[in-house]
Amino acid sequence: MRGVAVLGILAINVTGFWGPTLASFSPALPRPEPGGALWFAAAYVLFEGKMRGLFTLLFGASMMLFLGAAERRGANPDWAQARRLGWLALFGYAHYLLLWWGDILFLYAVCGLLVLLLRRLNPAPLAASALMLFFLSHGLDAIGDLAGIAAEQRVLAGHGSAAEVAEQAAMMGRIAAANAADLRILHAGFLEALRLRLTTAPFLPFDTTAATFTETAPLMLLGMAAMRTGLFNELSTGGWSPAVLRRIAWGGTLSGGAMSLALMGWSWAHAFPPRAMFAVMGSLAALPHLLMTMGYLAALLLLWPKVSASAAARRIAAAGRCAFTNYIGTTVLMTALFSGWGLGLGGTMPRGLLPMFVPIGWAAMLAWPEAWLARFGIGPLEGLWRRLTWWGV
Repeated sequence: MRGVAVLGILAINVTGFWGPTLASFSPALPRPEPGGALWFAAAYVLFEGKMRGLFTLLFGASMMLFLGAAERRGANPDWAQARRLGWLALFGYAHYLLLWWGDILFLYAVCGLLVLLLRRLNPAPLAASALMLFFLSHGLDAIGDLAGIAAEQRVLAGHGSAAEVAEQAAMMGRIAAANAADLRILHAGFLEALRLRLTTAPFLPFDTTAATFTETAPLMLLGMAAMRTGLFNELSTGGWSPAVLRRIAWGGTLSGGAMSLALMGWSWAHAFPPRAMFAVMGSLAALPHLLMTMGYLAALLLLWPKVSASAAARRIAAAGRCAFTNYIGTTVLMTALFSGWGLGLGGTMPRGLLPMFVPIGWAAMLAWPEAWLARFGIGPLEGLWRRLTWWGV
């Protein structure tokens, strides 16, 4: 599952490697391009929010596994987990500062520290807390977003109030400024890009954490609860029944997929208005993303016993065991292709060609882990993270 998630995340991140931050929110930013909308729509329906959701659920489950391992070593599990997450935060901030704005490691570390406070709750309160935070926060955001979308549509139709027209113009000004700042970093050399991040947006990982906390923390809690209920056990050794998993797989994937298609269809028909796209990528997508994440999770749990012996499944599983190294390694590869200190394809290559680069990244992530693990047993960055976590203990 982690292998599928880390592969699928690249299908979304490739746009962020290619262009400014806001290009990930709309195919019309920084400019409309032939073929760009088709790739954006496909990635949105199949991958956006779902692969990240899978990865986040599994991160929450892995926290419970680590706590158990720390207890077996005779260490204080909470303190050991805090050390582990502290090092992850440092890795994440370095990842942002040196390479790319789209880091999630810092976000995971901070959210992990906060959800650690609830780890002793039983599965039912864990899941209830997660769902309450998730739906309450996104529901309130959706109310405000729908009002903003209505105002934007009035402005675009030519009968918005003076205040609405001024607000829309101000937003477009902020978008243009943000795109210009991001493209400046994208096209800069390595040291200049580092200087710009450090001087113009040193707290961006903190801002990202605040903006996405109500998605990330609930999914981690759900992963912790699922681990406690035995969801990730083999079906023959206490996992959830196949009948239940089939209902989740079909129900979650079909219902969430239908909602995602409806949101993307409306967006396409209205030429991807910017304020609406922020909501389509955010609060309005929360429910379909969650449903499809759970659907994908159940489908993979059902599929694994049938394919686990195949060579392809072994390669994907090995890529998942080296997900940390693959995540950072993919950033190095893609920034070398798109950034100013590399080949400089970012922002200049047609957006419609982005799907070509996803198989390149997948091939890189699948090529090495199986042989590496056969010799060393753990991925390079995974091993470093483990040694740092237990350093001095």
